[in-house]
Amino acid sequence: MAVTATMVKELRERTGAGMMDCKNALQEADGDIEKAIEDMRKSGMAKAARKAGRIVAEGLVVIKKNEKTGQAVIAEINSETDFVTKDDGFKGFCDEVATCILDDQPADVDTLMDSKVGDTGQTVEESRQQLVSKIGENISVRRFSQLDPAQGTLGAYLHGVRIGVLVELDGGDEALAKDIAMHIAASNPACIAEEDVPQELLAKEKEILVAQAEESGKPPEIIEKMVGGRINKFLKEITLLGQPFVKDPDQTVAKLLESSGATVKNYIRYEVGEGLEKRNDNFAEEVMAQAKGE
Repeated sequence: MAVTATMVKELRERTGAGMMDCKNALQEADGDIEKAIEDMRKSGMAKAARKAGRIVAEGLVVIKKNEKTGQAVIAEINSETDFVTKDDGFKGFCDEVATCILDDQPADVDTLMDSKVGDTGQTVEESRQQLVSKIGENISVRRFSQLDPAQGTLGAYLHGVRIGVLVELDGGDEALAKDIAMHIAASNPACIAEEDVPQELLAKEKEILVAQAEESGKPPEIIEKMVGGRINKFLKEITLLGQPFVKDPDQTVAKLLESSGATVKNYIRYEVGEGLEKRNDNFAEEVMAQAKGE
């Protein structure tokens, strides 16, 4: 039976294994997904496969820079619980992933998982499965991004292990870039400038503000002025340039950058678990699950 992309996708979702591992397993099993899963478990992927369906919304953000090229990577690697983030094996795996991204320049996570890790001969996926077997939790490489400032200034900031920011400036220095990255970590702007705000977001906010203003019973022309003022305030609150600088709220980020002759070209902000479903396990049930080896 011919192995299709749909079959590979289904096997990946059910086992958490890498794309090429799934493809090879399906070819050896003549397209039989159930047999492929059984064979993968027999070959040592059992623990990783059993844990692949568990929710991974904890973990850490890692940032790494290539000092020779100036290129930097930010990545989010997830686990089931925050206890794992203190494990040296997990932290080492995260560092290996970041190094692999800088060295191999993979196009996406799927490609990354098939990349080789250092001199071990293992792929990132094989290393992940080994770690899952060792610590007893599901692990997932969720996402990564890179900045390569050819002429600009790069800033990086990690707030603990859960929030990370990379920012690229045109002008300024590394101290300013780090301050801007710290501000972004704290204030989480939606975008750089007002012209970057998505129109659907603006339209939704205006709809809400109009409904609120109409409850006042004021004439339409007064309502229009009220909404206009509130929209301007909203834009300042959600845009990087409009926000008061966290280290000096008396000036905006725009004023800070202007005084240094710098502009923000790009930024990337990761926060662990954003947009993911969180675990809501009963502690007693979790203990029982571990006792049963699940």
